[in-house]
Amino acid sequence: MSEFSHPLLDLIAKDTRYTAEAYEFIRNALNYAHDELGLGKVDEEVVKASLEAEGDLPEEAHLTGQQLCEAIRQYSITQFGFMAKTVLNSWGLNETLDFGEVVYNLIDIGMMRKSDSDSKEDFAEVFDFDRVFVDDFDINKQDDLVI
Repeated sequence: MSEFSHPLLDLIAKDTRYTAEAYEFIRNALNYAHDELGLGKVDEEVVKASLEAEGDLPEEAHLTGQQLCEAIRQYSITQFGFMAKTVLNSWGLNETLDFGEVVYNLIDIGMMRKSDSDSKEDFAEVFDFDRVFVDDFDINKQDDLVI
């Protein structure tokens, strides 16, 4: 019998703070930032050329930690509504710094990239979960979301 190994499964076994769903959600939120919010959207040929020439993404394709946190906030609300905080918490995501921990874990296993100016601390205290997912939540208010 052969043992199946995948970098993400190995990561989850090693760092039990976050569930597989947390990692999948953060990656989906990054896609949401690109596809729905238009953040970091760059022509594929530009990205390919930059990766080949410099080994890094072009600056305009990059999202800051704060931008990704905002995209995660919006994506969370569109996916889960008033239950967003409960769902995120059930996956081990209790504050925006947890988003950074997940992102940097994904960077460590080669599933995401970062620029030289990025740091995990870029994700610290970007917003308060209780404020944005509970106190400020208005079921009738959709004007601040991109749907």
